[in-house]
Amino acid sequence: MIIRAMIAEDEAMARKELMYLLQDEEDILLSPHAESGEELIEQYRLHKPDVIFLDVEMPGMSGVEAAKAITEMKEESPLFIFTTAYDEYAMDAFDIEAIDYLLKPYEEANFKRAISRVRKAISSKGSKHAVNEQQPATDKLLIDDGERMVVLSPDSIYYAVPHKKQLEIHTEDKVILSKMTLQDLEDKLKNHSFFRTHRSYLVNLNHILEITPWFNGTSNVTLKDKDQTKIPVSRAASKILIKKFKI
Repeated sequence: MIIRAMIAEDEAMARKELMYLLQDEEDILLSPHAESGEELIEQYRLHKPDVIFLDVEMPGMSGVEAAKAITEMKEESPLFIFTTAYDEYAMDAFDIEAIDYLLKPYEEANFKRAISRVRKAISSKGSKHAVNEQQPATDKLLIDDGERMVVLSPDSIYYAVPHKKQLEIHTEDKVILSKMTLQDLEDKLKNHSFFRTHRSYLVNLNHILEITPWFNGTSNVTLKDKDQTKIPVSRAASKILIKKFKI
């Protein structure tokens, strides 16, 4: 079992200390870190970590505010471990049902305790899913366009984007409108080659023709459709997109 972990910490030394502890855990896979509450939300949407090590106090949106925003999303929330240099802030961890908290500087025994709790919680969650979830008979999607249920192959989708309170699902020859959210569609396609290049765009990686650097670390992708549609890629997503391809 691989556990995807993310660190949200603006202090470089504290972040490196935690990364050092995590690198010795063979079942932990580190996702890119965040240095503010706003960046955490964006990185969470991109990588969907199982557990987030979250500093209570960060510039701008605090760790507590970011955690509450994530738990309010229409999806299963990750586990949270709060990190803080002050005992009194540890109480914030219990306001959002965090699984544990760690005081800085980190003590190895406390770190091991927190990781043990994470493993037990994820193992228990996986067992429940195995009992309750049924595998679908086909990987095709049913998309409700308001008048009918359209059967759609994931491979036929080039990209999806919200527009005027509806979701536009673009294929090679048509656009299907749906009242589902972009997050709903992303969840349905989680086992396929789709990537959130931007908060408003979900793209099929198999239909990308080229990637072009833009400015301030952002970029654009050009798709293989007849119009060679260009899709924006955020700065955070640009760092990850290249790693999705074999070089």
